[in-house]
Amino acid sequence: MSSKNTILIVDDDQEINELLTMSLKREGFHTLSAYNGVDALKAAQEHAPDLVLLDVLLPGMDGFQICSEIRKTSNVPILFVSCKDEDIDKVLGLGLGGDDFISKPFSPIELIARVKAHIRRSNLLHKHEEETDKTLKFDQLLIDPATHLVLVDNKPVSLSAKEFKLLFHLAKNPNRVYKNEQLFSLLWDDVHMGDTHTVMVHIYNLRKKLEKNPAKPHYIRTIRGVGYKFNDKPAEFID
Repeated sequence: MSSKNTILIVDDDQEINELLTMSLKREGFHTLSAYNGVDALKAAQEHAPDLVLLDVLLPGMDGFQICSEIRKTSNVPILFVSCKDEDIDKVLGLGLGGDDFISKPFSPIELIARVKAHIRRSNLLHKHEEETDKTLKFDQLLIDPATHLVLVDNKPVSLSAKEFKLLFHLAKNPNRVYKNEQLFSLLWDDVHMGDTHTVMVHIYNLRKKLEKNPAKPHYIRTIRGVGYKFNDKPAEFID
């Protein structure tokens, strides 16, 4: 992993912040530290890090609020690192645009592996977007990989980086059925690194943002017992 990759660590616990800093620097990363939401947002804006490690319980502005603010201007991978490990917190964090959720106490080895996987995926996504820059146009849906622009009925829809990646992949391959494990592997390097329930959360969020009636989706259909497919005729490509 290139030493040019910068990780923003947001945690008000100085010992944990320093532990993460040392572990990441050992792997060749450049690190920035913030201990509250105001400093975190300022660092994210000024330094454009390649990944953000974000605690949930912070003084003043919590991690969920910080994630929401970052997502207004950036698709940087955001990994929550928190002692709050209930499913509702994970669903909330992913729903707000987070890319992963690591519970404390954590193994530094596992955390480093996930950081590398997310950065590798992010780099591949950017490279792929540069190589595949044709816009997909359906009747009511437009997807532009060059700008991450998504329009539904000519109205912009805000998606996280992984939501966009999932939608773009499905839309490029209409009517092809993908298993949960395949889609999880698309978003993360190792299917064993997390819970494939994450795919369901991302599909749920996409339906809320894209569908007129999320309970009866048109674009992303569930194939019971198998997985999901993008239900539409092949896209019209726009250069």
